[in-house]
Amino acid sequence: MNEDGCVPHLSDGIKQKCIDQRWPLPGEPKCVICCRYGEYICDETNDDICSLECKHTLLNPRVFPATDECFYVGSSSTTDSLLLRRKLDIHVQGAAVPPPLLSFTSCGLPPKLLLNLETAGYDFPTPIQMQAIPAALTGTSLLASADTGSGKTASFLVPIVSRCATYRSQHPSSSHPRNPLALVLAPTRELCVQVEDQAKMLGKGLPFFKTALVVGGDPISAQLYRIQQGVELIIGTPGRLVDLLARHTIELDDVMMFVLDEVDCMLQRGFSDQVMQIFRALSQPQVLLFSATLSKDVEKVGRSLAKGEMILISIGNPNRPNKAVKQLAIWVDAKQKKQKLFEILRSQNHFKPPAVVYVSSRAGADLLANAITVVTGIKALSIHGEKPMRERRDVMGSFLGGEVPLLVSTGVLGRGVDLLVVSQVIVFDMPNTIKEYIHVIGRASRMGEEGSAILFVNEESRNMFPDLVVALKSCGAVIPKQLTSLTSAREMHSNKKRRVGY
Repeated sequence: MNEDGCVPHLSDGIKQKCIDQRWPLPGEPKCVICCRYGEYICDETNDDICSLECKHTLLNPRVFPATDECFYVGSSSTTDSLLLRRKLDIHVQGAAVPPPLLSFTSCGLPPKLLLNLETAGYDFPTPIQMQAIPAALTGTSLLASADTGSGKTASFLVPIVSRCATYRSQHPSSSHPRNPLALVLAPTRELCVQVEDQAKMLGKGLPFFKTALVVGGDPISAQLYRIQQGVELIIGTPGRLVDLLARHTIELDDVMMFVLDEVDCMLQRGFSDQVMQIFRALSQPQVLLFSATLSKDVEKVGRSLAKGEMILISIGNPNRPNKAVKQLAIWVDAKQKKQKLFEILRSQNHFKPPAVVYVSSRAGADLLANAITVVTGIKALSIHGEKPMRERRDVMGSFLGGEVPLLVSTGVLGRGVDLLVVSQVIVFDMPNTIKEYIHVIGRASRMGEEGSAILFVNEESRNMFPDLVVALKSCGAVIPKQLTSLTSAREMHSNKKRRVGY
């Protein structure tokens, strides 16, 4: 027992705030107040708690009435909802935003869906799920942002499965095939595959819940046949779906939920026209937009799609790096990057496999993966958009299955894909924008679990220096002196230009 009256499960320092604690791994104790990792035992009640803040809440009960396995705020006052949001760093905007929930059993989900959630290990919702699921179940459009690996996919899939199952039970169709009721668009094939896998898991055993995957690399005829047999949910990339709609008649009038995953990427990287073309084929669906980073432009487009009320939800600061990821910036000249990478990979202190190395080009991914294997003896594979779909699936299977400790990837894995086994990323080539950088290093953390990101910095990425310095400072990372001096010189030059009337 320590001086604060907490008996720690581990010997780490006492966390002061609930938000400083990570989420538990399977089998670990959970805080009785907020369900984060129950690192400590309260000396007065012997309950598992995550921080001194939750101990105070436990010993001064007035906020959260217990129900089921955890707590629910739905029957509590507006003040209680505000307290919970403040405690979990949940920020909302909009009219009639429903209160957050802390138990899946408290929002009227179908019993089979609840069983599937329990079977899959969803013991309790994460902060984004606490707020986004009840908001989506109201039928109101929403724009949501949270850290990479925080559970955004389930935040839209749970409402989709629930609403589809409820609709089919209330409106049994006498015609065949059944028309789709929901549509999810994502920027990459890998992310689409992952979303469909989770959708199948959540909808398993429900009498009317089938999915169709519409992505490039697989025969379009098989995808069309699947839809024609009757599905509730279509998951696809914009390009392939536009291609399918142009060649064949697909009835989308019944689609009541339209999801854009990684919405900033979808709207800002060449997908905007395709997204709008697909949206115009729908009949005023509920719009659900999700991403790890947001901007005013994205919010503006989201409101134009929703054509009405929209709820905005964010967890923490949506445009800052995940604080659970420890950033290590290394200044290294472009010609020395390979040698520096080999040194890191040979070091047991620095290399923490399984890990992902991010590069900017497809050819660079192939060449670097081969060089790593030859020079260091560490088996490495590459993945990028030019590889056939079957090969990409095999590569991901080998990596996630533990056969390969290192993956060299382009930005194809920088967005949304859930890399559960990864706790380290190495940014070999800096992305072009700070938002892409935030996405990439976010791969190193899942549900608040600590991870690390090593990034190589040099003058080639000088346009990003100001934003990168801010990102590093926000997480307390050490900033290389070259980066600091060049950023200062850039700012002085900019100020000088303004003074002389440029």
